[in-house]
Amino acid sequence: MRIVDIIKKKRDGEELTHEEFDYVAGEYIKGNIPDYQIAAFLMAVYYKGMTNQEIVYLTKLMAKSGDKIDLSNIKGFKVDKHSTGGVGDKTSLVVAPLAAACGVKVAKISGRGLGHTGGTVDKLESIPGYKTQLPIDTFEDIVNDVGVSIIGQSANVVPVDKKLYAIRDVTATVDSLPLIATSIMSKKLAAADDGIVLEVTIGSGSFNKTFDAGEKLARIMVDIGNAAGKKTVAVLTDMNQPLGRTIGNSLEVVEAIELLKTGKGDSRLLELVLALTSAMLSLAGMGDINSCKELAIKKLKTGEAYKKFCDMVSRHEGDVSFLRDTSKFYLGVTKEVLAPKEGYIAKIDTEGYGLASLYLGAGRNTMEDKIDFSAGIEVVKTVGEYVHKGDVIAILHSTNKDLFAQSEQKVLESIQIGDILIEPNPVVLGYVQ
Repeated sequence: MRIVDIIKKKRDGEELTHEEFDYVAGEYIKGNIPDYQIAAFLMAVYYKGMTNQEIVYLTKLMAKSGDKIDLSNIKGFKVDKHSTGGVGDKTSLVVAPLAAACGVKVAKISGRGLGHTGGTVDKLESIPGYKTQLPIDTFEDIVNDVGVSIIGQSANVVPVDKKLYAIRDVTATVDSLPLIATSIMSKKLAAADDGIVLEVTIGSGSFNKTFDAGEKLARIMVDIGNAAGKKTVAVLTDMNQPLGRTIGNSLEVVEAIELLKTGKGDSRLLELVLALTSAMLSLAGMGDINSCKELAIKKLKTGEAYKKFCDMVSRHEGDVSFLRDTSKFYLGVTKEVLAPKEGYIAKIDTEGYGLASLYLGAGRNTMEDKIDFSAGIEVVKTVGEYVHKGDVIAILHSTNKDLFAQSEQKVLESIQIGDILIEPNPVVLGYVQ
């Protein structure tokens, strides 16, 4: 068997066998297939897609490629939440401690940013000292004691995905439905959670540009999860504007902390946080969606979720003083972006905002790039809001002011201002279970 023949077969649109996927995964992890051939394989998948059977084959092989996280030492119902990626999507930072405050155990393995979308691991690492790599027994101890722990993917957990993830990020093969499904679900199958809530984003800032694509991806992942014996539900969410009012690592952490502290924040962000948390609690058998939402609101207002977040950060050796006083986060130098004319913001190309943040240093262009945690965008005006010419619509942050020009141009290219008020889509579009 040769990798070049498998690449050719997929390039020509043929269905690969279990044995061929086994060869690709096994030989790549051994170092016998170079990155350039894997990049060619991923591009073939990007253009030709994969059948549902191929997705199942690859997901199971990836899940078995490294260590299993059995989580058997964690007491109680264990539920995970995972997003398919978005712009300004800091929900995990709020949802995980909030669900834990409500009584479920959240043992979460998160990823880094991909393409124009941010990653929870990168955001948490913007908190000085926070360790995203921990021994599994330490991870389990934190979940038992605090109720929640968020770590990154270790080299020994789904190592094939870890390597493919990095290649996809820099070869324009991120937004492939089968590659998204296999990446997410392989990590979920490798961990012995009892339930999984999938946040499947849809729209201009997502890898799923249409509702049909998002719903299809959700159905595939939910079926894989349920077939593996895990209670799984997908929440379909709108990503036709940035979620919340910040994009970028430290900026998003600050926004999440303020929401946890006060129970108040951007209305769409808060609505989605409550929807995702309610779904997690409902999977755990704690009641219907409405009663679970009432519990989540209570725990957010009392500050119990904020305390859980502080306790988690402390156990991960993060500097909790930054949570108490968010002004300690360095947010770089700033540049205001001004409205070029008067009218309603009718539309935002959310991917464009994500790229503008990437240009400022908030993400990676190559595998070796280091993230500027201070970089990002404050979204001052969003869809449906009225602006006068010269009003501030966004504020750019970076440690390098030379990056402002390209980012500012991208922001201005990404908004449409018109005379007619256009109401934004609801943030929750539906459920798949």
